[in-house]
Amino acid sequence: MADKLAVETKDLTKVYDGATVVDRMNLSIQEGEVFGLLGPNGAGKTTTILMMLGLTEPASGTVRMLGFDPAREPLKVKRVVGYLPEKVGFYDNMTARENLQFIAELNGIEAAEADRRIDELLKVVGLNRAVNLTTGKFSRGMKQRLGIADVLIKKPKLVILDEPTSGLDPEGIKHLLDLIAALPKQGTTVILSSHQLYQVQRVCHSVGILSRGKLVVEGSIDKLGRDALAGGRYVIDIETAEPSPQLVDVLKGIKGVLKVELTDHMLSVTTEADLRAEIARVVVQNNVPLVQMRVQQFSLDDIYMRYFEESGGSK
Repeated sequence: MADKLAVETKDLTKVYDGATVVDRMNLSIQEGEVFGLLGPNGAGKTTTILMMLGLTEPASGTVRMLGFDPAREPLKVKRVVGYLPEKVGFYDNMTARENLQFIAELNGIEAAEADRRIDELLKVVGLNRAVNLTTGKFSRGMKQRLGIADVLIKKPKLVILDEPTSGLDPEGIKHLLDLIAALPKQGTTVILSSHQLYQVQRVCHSVGILSRGKLVVEGSIDKLGRDALAGGRYVIDIETAEPSPQLVDVLKGIKGVLKVELTDHMLSVTTEADLRAEIARVVVQNNVPLVQMRVQQFSLDDIYMRYFEESGGSK
């Protein structure tokens, strides 16, 4: 069965005052993944999100959100999509519970079920001890966590989070990233717009990089890393107890192996595909103790800069 698309855009374009801010974007986001939407200020991220939510109409092209057209079916989109903007607003004279009760009522959630969800979500976001505190007394980080609860109370199938860790301390960031990473297991697809690339790399399965309104590249972080930094090849690091020139020669003989480098107890093998199973078999057959083996990971910072520079973008 083919993977279902949570989001699909075709030649999506937006023009403001004669300037094209989103330029023929073709984007596909699979259901059940955390997708990172990356790019500097002015790249078109916010405008893209607004079109996804039906808050502004495209000049041309289309966007489908879980099969719905936001421009023609905004209410259907709102029922299944949750959105957390970078700056979260609440009624300052109402408590955390009262704010969430109000949101639940707007979404037609029955009172008893709403109370159950509110108790659960306030515990999940770490605000169960501040449930009766008015939000006017909340720190920015507390409001950000309440915003997550706000978004999740209607159990959306898709959530869009714009800089969700803004204002959080390191412990709060870790807690929130763990929560985001767990959402696909609960049936929720996530679009994460963030400047914090290390956070994106920690939780995202795939990313799309925008520059000057154009989608420069889209794909899994591993694939983009191989394409941008390793010429589409795999680099497999192997630690053995007794590496030898003879083992190097044997590894070079494996079909698909392009290069083998030996340094101390480490072997670095460049290949055309993921040949870890074949390499492990050969190492064991040559009676060499295999300590560990891993595919070299790539930094999203390096990937971002490579594609961004190639697109002609600037900081």
